[in-house]
Amino acid sequence: MLAASASALAMAPSALAQDRLEAEGDIIVTAQRANQTEVTAGGSVGILGDKKAEDVPFTIKSYNSALILNQQPQTLGQVLENDPSVRTTYGFGNAAEQFIVRGFTLFSDDLGINGLYGLSPRQLIVPELFESVQVLNGASAFLNGAAPGGSGLGGSVNLVAKRAGPKDLTRVTAGYTADEHVGGSFDVSRRSGDFGVRINGVGRSGDLATDGEFRRTYAIGGALDYDSGPVRLSLDLGYQDIKIRGLRPKVTGATFLPVVPDADANYAQPWTYTRLRDIFAVAKAEYDVADNAMIYINGGVKKGDEDGLYAGFGLTNTATGDAFYSPSIIPYEARGASTTAGIRVKLEAGGITHEVNAGGTMIWQSSRSAYRFLAGDVTNLYDNASLAYPTVPTFVGGDLDDPTTIGRAYTGSVFVSDTFGFWEDRILLTAGVRLQTITQKSYDYNTTQLTNRYAESATTPAFGLVVKPVAGLSLYANYIEGFEPGSQAAASVSDPSLPDGIRTVTNAGEFLPPTKTEQIEIGGKVAVGRLTGSLAVFQIDRPLPAYIVDSPTTAVYGTFGQQRNRGIEFNVEGEVVSGLRVIAGGTVIDAKLRRTNQGINQGNTAQGVPDYLLNGNVEWDLPFFKGATLTGRVVNTGKQKADDANSYSLPSWTRVDLGARYVLLAADKPITLRFGVDNVANERYWASSFDRFGVGLLQGAPRTYKASVSVDL
Repeated sequence: MLAASASALAMAPSALAQDRLEAEGDIIVTAQRANQTEVTAGGSVGILGDKKAEDVPFTIKSYNSALILNQQPQTLGQVLENDPSVRTTYGFGNAAEQFIVRGFTLFSDDLGINGLYGLSPRQLIVPELFESVQVLNGASAFLNGAAPGGSGLGGSVNLVAKRAGPKDLTRVTAGYTADEHVGGSFDVSRRSGDFGVRINGVGRSGDLATDGEFRRTYAIGGALDYDSGPVRLSLDLGYQDIKIRGLRPKVTGATFLPVVPDADANYAQPWTYTRLRDIFAVAKAEYDVADNAMIYINGGVKKGDEDGLYAGFGLTNTATGDAFYSPSIIPYEARGASTTAGIRVKLEAGGITHEVNAGGTMIWQSSRSAYRFLAGDVTNLYDNASLAYPTVPTFVGGDLDDPTTIGRAYTGSVFVSDTFGFWEDRILLTAGVRLQTITQKSYDYNTTQLTNRYAESATTPAFGLVVKPVAGLSLYANYIEGFEPGSQAAASVSDPSLPDGIRTVTNAGEFLPPTKTEQIEIGGKVAVGRLTGSLAVFQIDRPLPAYIVDSPTTAVYGTFGQQRNRGIEFNVEGEVVSGLRVIAGGTVIDAKLRRTNQGINQGNTAQGVPDYLLNGNVEWDLPFFKGATLTGRVVNTGKQKADDANSYSLPSWTRVDLGARYVLLAADKPITLRFGVDNVANERYWASSFDRFGVGLLQGAPRTYKASVSVDL
């Protein structure tokens, strides 16, 4: 008896220790799963609401917040590097990300926030503020309305703000990016009954891997929501403040492909800088008036201010790298408001279901600006000596200290659609139409007098068919149109071939009439276990606005010709086997110029559109090392024509990124350690040649080390 009792007492601590090890193991596995980088097939499909990808005749996917946390991106463009239909470039001379989707431009201020357009920051977006980044490929004027900036004809991006989840969250993160860029973030979420609150913020500062490039970012986001069942209310707020000094500029004016400088070389002047401050707010209310009917209203406002001393970098001798710096000061203030309201009703009669959507959208925008171009100086792509701070003005408009209103725009629309469901919703037929009206006004920089005004309307229809013959297989087709407001001719455009680097635009300030883009697409989607895939074939025809040289020193802006992009896309994402996840895909694009002015460049390949894009992401949870995950990514981009004349091409390039994560416990709290290296081989390459006028070469980022640690308290 005594022996048995002694044996039991001896075994008790061992059993307790085993239970504790198992409990700790469960915490580690749970934390590891919560950190999985994922892509969800589905998301917000404009006026149709949130949908699974298998139920809509479009290609749509969502990149989750864990991907953003794990990859430690500085900007939204670095998130979208994961998408095989998207590549990122910059504007001229400043830090303005532009995305190329299916071969067409998408500006940062034409992105959606919680489904509303006209509210996103104009140049750069801090990705940590958002729960997911949703990419919808193809024209979407019916689904989202015309993008106010006139872009997004090859696809749209919607940013979903963070909200309180069912579980409380308190997370702090510290991070490092080479060379000397350090910072941290926090994310706190609480829910009590029907109410939820979430606050998250980020701050980081220091030099990056490109020699002499400094970035500082502060951002904070907040969300309140209430969900009582029939009533759902939410308010999302965001603020970001970004400063960049010594941004490596694009290289313009090359007459043939120049030798790529060292991967970390910087040909910016240390006095160049960009300062961006943006604030936005979005509120939404939904009410279920019946089990099958909902009314909603969604509205928001934004305020953006930017200033800086920018500088274009134009080659004067491609062989030697001799170049000319063209400095400018262009303060810009953007104000905007956007709202959409509608009703969604689900009906059924005679074995046929209906989902009817009807409503309207309105976007208001105004901008204030001035400009001062300054006398430049000579430099060299491969030996960039420091130049004197520029002070001599050469071309001036408006008052830099008190910029005046230069433009106002109003975009309104009404829409209606019906999705018919047959054969127990295994056949879904969507038909809809949106009537859109655009009014734009422009004002003189100096006199503030109205210089141009127009108001145009157009109808953009959409038709889509989804057929689900067997479980896990969805076939689809669509016809949809894009609609872009007429863009405004600039006062001048950069042309390094001229002594002062500026070409005057003879119809400066004039708005082009609105144009329509047509898209036809067929495809299929398949789901096998935890793996999903899609395949799409598309054609997009877009009227082409362009600057055409009409004299030795001037250019004219107009709609000259058409760009036709034909392509094939495929995507695969999910878990191949337990612990092994992939995000992969590719796009092949044939982008041709047609019906051009006087046959110039007729039949050529459009500038800056790679002939193919390939992406592959892999994550492997090591089965023999609990809590450890290895990661890898390959980004491969095909050849690009440097200009519409196809005078030369950029060769294909490949970048490899590697990393690892490890989850451990401290006082029963999960800690996640991350380490990654982007561009492991330190490849030097021209990443993009996309530009509004002439050749614009953007060099790819050098090898970059990243590390972070997150603690869930």
